Amino acid sequence: MRYVTHLPCTTKEEEHVVIPMSDGVRLSARIWRPTSSDQEPVPAVLEYIPYRKRDLTSVRDSIHHPYIAGHGYACVRVDLRGTGESEGVLRDEYLEREQSDAEEILAWLADQPWCDGSTGMMGISWGAFAALQVAARQPPSLKAVVIASFTDDRHADDMHYMGGAMLSDNLAEAGTMFAYGTCPPDPAVVGDRWRDMWHERLENTRPWVLEWLRHQRRDDYWRHASVAEDYGAVRCPVLASSGWADGYSNAVTRLLAHLDVPRKGLIGPWSHKFPHLGEPGPAIGYLQEVVRWWDHWLKGADNGVMDGPMLRTWMQDSVPPSTAYEERPGRWVADPSWPSPHVHPVAHPLTRHRIGPPVEQGAGTESAGSGDALTVQSPLSVGQFAGKWASYNAPPDLPYDQREEDGGSLVFETEPLTERLEILGSPTVELDLSVSEPVAMVAARLSDVHPDGAATRVTYGLLNLTRRDSTEQPEALEPGRRYRATVQLNGVGQTFPPGHRIRLSLSTSYWPLAWPAPEPARLSVYEHSSTLTLPVRPPDRPDDTPADPFDEPEGTPPLTTTRLTRPEERWDVKRDLIGYNAELDIVKDGGTVRFDEIGLEVGRRAHERYAAVADDFTSVSGESTWTMRFRRDDWDVRVVTHTRLTCDKEDFLVDATLDGWEGGRRVFSRTWNERVPRDLL
Repeated sequence: MRYVTHLPCTTKEEEHVVIPMSDGVRLSARIWRPTSSDQEPVPAVLEYIPYRKRDLTSVRDSIHHPYIAGHGYACVRVDLRGTGESEGVLRDEYLEREQSDAEEILAWLADQPWCDGSTGMMGISWGAFAALQVAARQPPSLKAVVIASFTDDRHADDMHYMGGAMLSDNLAEAGTMFAYGTCPPDPAVVGDRWRDMWHERLENTRPWVLEWLRHQRRDDYWRHASVAEDYGAVRCPVLASSGWADGYSNAVTRLLAHLDVPRKGLIGPWSHKFPHLGEPGPAIGYLQEVVRWWDHWLKGADNGVMDGPMLRTWMQDSVPPSTAYEERPGRWVADPSWPSPHVHPVAHPLTRHRIGPPVEQGAGTESAGSGDALTVQSPLSVGQFAGKWASYNAPPDLPYDQREEDGGSLVFETEPLTERLEILGSPTVELDLSVSEPVAMVAARLSDVHPDGAATRVTYGLLNLTRRDSTEQPEALEPGRRYRATVQLNGVGQTFPPGHRIRLSLSTSYWPLAWPAPEPARLSVYEHSSTLTLPVRPPDRPDDTPADPFDEPEGTPPLTTTRLTRPEERWDVKRDLIGYNAELDIVKDGGTVRFDEIGLEVGRRAHERYAAVADDFTSVSGESTWTMRFRRDDWDVRVVTHTRLTCDKEDFLVDATLDGWEGGRRVFSRTWNERVPRDLL
């Protein structure tokens, strides 16, 4: 990262600006803008998230907002209601109130004397969700958006459910927001009201996992704010990016395929990071691309921003399996549109543990009555080396060598490749199958098998087989009956070298990445009538992107902080061969950091634990514990949250606690103990 101190515009910062909402709630904004904007108004760019602008995102914000402001924009960072110094209570994600607040913020910005009336929205993760969702509401001042690591479909492709199977991140993210949504505002900003504002949050929150568990099907709860319900509602230009190591590797190409507005896509090797901070590397000069985007769509500059390919992706080279990478070798490739004319589906039949040679599209599957069945009933241990659903490049959250996982899976493999093969997009597995239980899932994993036998997971997909035809109206399976089901794997760009093999692994559990079915199920897959389809992209196209299409990453110098205690990161897989207990224990402790400019000390510690006993599918449990601490002089406040999710064959059981501490004394405590029926899950 090259830190830039001399920019086209000198800027000023307003640390706490109050934006009034129509219901009387006041939201807190931080604004960076050119000093000249008092006389010469500029467009405004909004980032709108719940992650505390004054402290927890302040270092990251200080790298990109002053940079963009220095190129002639008013950059505005607003905390959602109920977070940071914004009044009110944060009750759930992406609610109608959240989006109407955003529309009011944009109208307020457009009406400021330093704004020329044009606005944009940008962000990563929640901020990208917010920008895309608000774009679909077509506020009059919003002229373009820039989004990273997002989804357009809240049920099919978010951290809650995948293919109708419930992800453990449904619990983990709920635990995160249970903590973030109950933190106090800073009394240095809001004064003596801080305690009343804090207790309003404590008294009116509840574990979000309860609401997310009550909607196990695709229903109106998930349809709300899912842009996939009506792509035509988005009428402004979109610059969309993500990374192959992120959980959100699919939405960029879906937007390119379905939107009917000027759009560009970018997918790198990154985890859940902005591309200019991209890990694994290489990071890119993303902020330069963002400024060009704003210059064209908010200022009307004729700068050729829409020239060149619609989609640029990082074609990853083969690497040994590892739980973390500093860099992913590869190269940039270019596609003029999506679906790309350069990518062609190639179907391979599955035969006797082999992935057969390609067949012509529409051929290669025999009648439903032909072929023998290969069977598998996976142990709960399959999935312990799966990594996180969305990597944050926080070691070691990427998948490890798949050989142990494959021992409990049904495996199909090609012969050693005789020439390089590259894929770009989402592989699919079409299965002719039967199962032994009314509720069952299948996890499909695609791996790059090295000549020495090491297996690097390339991509994967999940399917709750009761949702094989519909996530809105699932149906119990009839044991022994033959069904056809298609598993879509996450999108990826990957090279398989000569001498390597491609492996497809199928398992009936993938714990703890996904919650298992109520009972172990035996899966039978009928060969010859099941296929793996790969999105093949011929290598070395002459019209591909140049080797270095992006500048070096740039940003403004980050705020200074002082580390007071050391961070701790732990990812332990434990197995007890007497009691047959298995456990994945994850600690992410950022230590205590002092934000030097405001003299505030902040500590964050997250502890996740996922456990099971032998192959008892009702013994699985997940726990998320967070501690958040804020301290300055004699002000010392702590929030401790704990959420535990267990199950039996009929229900999910949620046990949660919330404790607020002030000056070493517990001043608030609440407990939840609730059951939620399982719905073919």
